[in-house]
Amino acid sequence: MAPCGDAEYDLVVVGGGSGGLACAKEAANLGAKVAVLDYVIPTPLGTKWGLGGTCVNVGCIPKKLMHQAALLGEAVHDAKAYGWQLPEAENITHDWASLRESVQNHIKSVNWVTRVELRDKKVEYINGLGVFKDPYTIHTVTKKGERTLTSKYFLIATGGRPRYNDIPGAKEYGITSDDIFSLENSPGKTLVIGAGYIGLECAGFLRGLGFDATVMVRSVVLREFDRQMAEVIQESMVLRGVKFLFKCVPTAIEKQDDGKLLAKWKSDDGQEFSETYDTVLFAIGRRALTRELHTDRAGIELAGDGEKIDAVNEQTNVPHIFAVGDVLYKKPELTPVAIHAGKLLARRLFGGGTAQMDYQNVATTIFSPLEYGCVGLSEEAAVEKYGAESVEIYHAYYKPTEFFIPQKSIAHCYLKVVAMREGEQKVIGMHFIGPNAGEIIQGFGAAIKCDLTMEKLMGTVGIHPTVAEEFTRINITKRSGKDPNPASCCS
Repeated sequence: MAPCGDAEYDLVVVGGGSGGLACAKEAANLGAKVAVLDYVIPTPLGTKWGLGGTCVNVGCIPKKLMHQAALLGEAVHDAKAYGWQLPEAENITHDWASLRESVQNHIKSVNWVTRVELRDKKVEYINGLGVFKDPYTIHTVTKKGERTLTSKYFLIATGGRPRYNDIPGAKEYGITSDDIFSLENSPGKTLVIGAGYIGLECAGFLRGLGFDATVMVRSVVLREFDRQMAEVIQESMVLRGVKFLFKCVPTAIEKQDDGKLLAKWKSDDGQEFSETYDTVLFAIGRRALTRELHTDRAGIELAGDGEKIDAVNEQTNVPHIFAVGDVLYKKPELTPVAIHAGKLLARRLFGGGTAQMDYQNVATTIFSPLEYGCVGLSEEAAVEKYGAESVEIYHAYYKPTEFFIPQKSIAHCYLKVVAMREGEQKVIGMHFIGPNAGEIIQGFGAAIKCDLTMEKLMGTVGIHPTVAEEFTRINITKRSGKDPNPASCCS
């Protein structure tokens, strides 16, 4: 083992995703000698990508672009009601190949900018799979040969990859979110297995692009989110034509002579079913890429199911080895969380910083066709933590002004605020379903960090007519039993 004083680098980052890159660049800005190792193991289908991690290549960015493509298709039909003369609107079609090319071109441009940025900051980029030899040494194999790197500090930022069901044909014929954004051919009729946020987002934009989309649900949709909001999202997707198979698990995927896929499944009462699809997409969760690093050789302890790292302030049980992002145990698996944690860690290691990452009250959004943004506690979590008598739930349905003329359904435009019942009623959770939910919940996320109360929220003058102002108009509690539907837009 190399002693710290003889190390080649100040910091070696394993994983070139958002968190690892943020930490590497910040450390380099502070004068540290830094190397980043990044290598993408191809999917069973053969899909691989460039520097930047999941978010840039097969996650947030392409997902948001395809979500936007689906919204634009909806907007074309809305435009007719607003007076735009679109004679072909009823027969409008979508070209998957054009969308795919545009999305992939954008991703490649980001890959290039990321490499240039590392070079400008004098961060060494190594396109190789890093594995621990011991607590102070990483070994990698690149196109140029083998290398061994020693460092004062190491950062594990390898993120995760999608899981497949352990059934015949899953990896041979199925795809995951790692593949969907670069599919050469149109996905066609698609079965999405899994009803977490990735599954719902994929099914949502596929349906919005005109494809037949079905979601297979093992238990409930959006299991880790507020139950009422999850059910509203489910209902809104059904209204848009997404199909759901409830209480079902897949048993096999078989390729037919015509190239289509026969999916077989059974329900919780033992009944067996099958149907033919063009694409079967697995979205049943992700596994952390830690075992591939031979973390045992470095003495790193893994928690829970033996994949994730239970770090304290990003520090593992090995004092000079740290971790950020999706490899962390019971921490939000969100790109901005990894970025912020990585920057703060670099400042503590090399800049004399003391600020620690706050993993509480992190806002997030599900880009389902009708978006869902939330921050803080769900209604269930608040009741479990404080008791039903100590919590007040404010809620309301609302009418987006832009929905009126095209006569779009407002049945699922809903929001609620979870607050403490006593005193000024501190806000401990906010939930919003509707247009631009991500843009809206971001600002309220900052407000919660500043100890927002119902008194302050009700005392805030809204911007009219916006959907965000509905939070400032909210005044009906579930406890009151009053009708949460609005009387008019301006009352």
